[in-house]
Amino acid sequence: MSRLMHVESGPYAPPAPARELIAVSADGARLHIEVHGPVDDPAAPAVVLAHGWTCSTAFWAAQIRELAADHRVIAYDQRGHGRSPASPACSTDALADDLEAVLKATLAPGEKAVIAGHSMGGMTVLAAATRPGFREHAAAVLLCSTGSSRLVAESTVVPIRPGRLRTWLTKHILGSRAPLGPVTPIARAILKYGTMGPGSAPHMVEACARIVHACPRKVRHAWSHVLDLLDLDHGVRELAAPTAVVVGTADRLTPPVHARSLAAALPNCLGVTELPGLGHMTPVEAPELVTRKIRELVTTYAQDRTYPQADTYTQVKEGA
Repeated sequence: MSRLMHVESGPYAPPAPARELIAVSADGARLHIEVHGPVDDPAAPAVVLAHGWTCSTAFWAAQIRELAADHRVIAYDQRGHGRSPASPACSTDALADDLEAVLKATLAPGEKAVIAGHSMGGMTVLAAATRPGFREHAAAVLLCSTGSSRLVAESTVVPIRPGRLRTWLTKHILGSRAPLGPVTPIARAILKYGTMGPGSAPHMVEACARIVHACPRKVRHAWSHVLDLLDLDHGVRELAAPTAVVVGTADRLTPPVHARSLAAALPNCLGVTELPGLGHMTPVEAPELVTRKIRELVTTYAQDRTYPQADTYTQVKEGA
């Protein structure tokens, strides 16, 4: 099975980048970066996309395809994922180092960008919240299907009441060393149950399955330990940039309780959008909505170098 296996046609087929480059992180880890859209147009607003655990730049195919018409879209592979080589260092500090390295490699000094993170990509943003390199470039943030702590305890992948047994079972399922194998009907059904809403279209499930199954087993296992021990509550309180939050009501990996906790603790939360019936893979399950949220943040904040403060946050419910 090819490590870069993904769909080859349709809305989830990854578009060809205008430019590819490598960023070197603080510990020497090399990160694959793709830049899409008008790369030589300094007036084109910048968007940076950070994918989640077991995914790759291919996860953002739908957003890249739409935004690249008039944005410089920067997507990178987290270490060990996609085309970024694996590294023995797996930690939230490493995630923050990597994001800072990507921003430095792709943006001019002081240039602002909207930064969107899904799942572990959102945790990357939280880990980097206090970093000077992040604050220099973050105009606004979109957090999709993510959380800052208690990921295993709050997960509903195992459909039993909360408690020690559910936490133990969830930890061992998510941290399994077992190979995922080829993408079969059974594999698609398992992935759909664990990560997507019950109404997810087959082509969405296929796209996610191909991306997730391409993640190396050792990488998947190594990062599962980081997620198990995750505690980034301090990063939430330090994230000064205006931040919008999106979550699916049927998300089993990061249920809505996480989004509500984020909104309550963020200094400048723009609201929570809860998507009825959608699961964890919101950028794939609700591509138009996620793209629209990014565009709205660009329009409002990307050219603004200040962080206007919000007094309160609102809870918004929208359909996909």
